[in-house]
Amino acid sequence: MLEMSHVDAFYGNSRALQGINLAVGAGEFLAVLGRNGVGKTTLMRTILGLMDRATGAIMLDGEDISPLPTHRRAKAGVAYVPQGRGILPRFTVKENLTLGTFAAGESDHDLEGWVIDLFPMLKEFMRRYGGNLSGGQQQQLAIARALLAQPKVILLDEPTEGIQPNIVEQIEEVIIRLNRERSITVILVEQNVAFARRAATRFAFLEKGRVVANGMISELSDGLIQRHLAV
Repeated sequence: MLEMSHVDAFYGNSRALQGINLAVGAGEFLAVLGRNGVGKTTLMRTILGLMDRATGAIMLDGEDISPLPTHRRAKAGVAYVPQGRGILPRFTVKENLTLGTFAAGESDHDLEGWVIDLFPMLKEFMRRYGGNLSGGQQQQLAIARALLAQPKVILLDEPTEGIQPNIVEQIEEVIIRLNRERSITVILVEQNVAFARRAATRFAFLEKGRVVANGMISELSDGLIQRHLAV
């Protein structure tokens, strides 16, 4: 589904990712783990074409999308829910959701129904401004908006960070359902190892912009966690 080969990425002249070789198959769930500042968000931004410069190949369904601008990568099937959620505060919930449809392919009249059904709260707040939602409600809106683009792969950057505990479990369950019931490929940046073990099929650890360990989730040992995640 998505394969990165010998990818370097840069902020200005500073190299932030070095020699990334990483692959996730169709319908798989990859958890990207590591300490703060090791390049996890940079990895997501690189996949979507948001870095100053990147080299190497990024293949999506056999097509090299690395020469494409961000909007064409979105149309090719990559959706992104960033840290901070990216909700437009002066747009209503409905207007924020409509933005997600711009990257969609052929219309699927059933799509909006099942997406909204994942987050019943959205039905009640269609006319409410995005900036007036709680953090948990904004995250639900951000995920729903990404799904309306009909992505092949969805990139989620710490989707439960700063979310009230009663909403965290709901968001986690929705992410698992997207992968297992809808077969959407998921790449998740996460600090919660317990959730990663429960949800993911594969894992990768980053350190200093490099992949230092990866494999099946069954191989995610306490020793690896201690070595690459513990402070």
